[in-house]
Amino acid sequence: MKEKLFKIFISIFFLFVILVFFVGLNKDSIYDTKAITGQKLTEIKLTNFNERTFLTDKDLINSNFTLINFWASWCKPCRDEHFFLLKLSKEKNLKLLGVNFKDKKKNAINFLNELGNPYDIMAKDELGKHSINFGIYGVPESILIDKNLVVMKKFIGPLSEKDFNYIKQIIENK
Repeated sequence: MKEKLFKIFISIFFLFVILVFFVGLNKDSIYDTKAITGQKLTEIKLTNFNERTFLTDKDLINSNFTLINFWASWCKPCRDEHFFLLKLSKEKNLKLLGVNFKDKKKNAINFLNELGNPYDIMAKDELGKHSINFGIYGVPESILIDKNLVVMKKFIGPLSEKDFNYIKQIIENK
């Protein structure tokens, strides 16, 4: 009797393991953040770059549009997109929030001194923990939001001429 119960237990265990593997293999393993478009950002809390204060969603509602740009001094593509950020910084209808991602403050300051500082507001995410709330999994990435904090578009990778034109068209038409 014990031997029969043991065989049944082993069979159930192996069926369970096979079921877990089958379910796991059929799950979409690609980390996709496209679903963030159209969603409202809530409970934003980022550490201010130069102070021990926090930036919250209240700091972002003062502008019709805000481009949140996640960047780092060690990031070559961040250097490549910087030209477009400088051009966007001249737009009156757009505020730029730069979030320095997993970087040393001294290196970030040197980067901005060398290339220019396009940001109206700067925050930092030294450990990369707060950026997860924005669906960020690398740099550079940017998120365009409106004054209601609704995500209009997420840009993965460095901003291009096409992205620049898209952002400019959106902010000029509203």
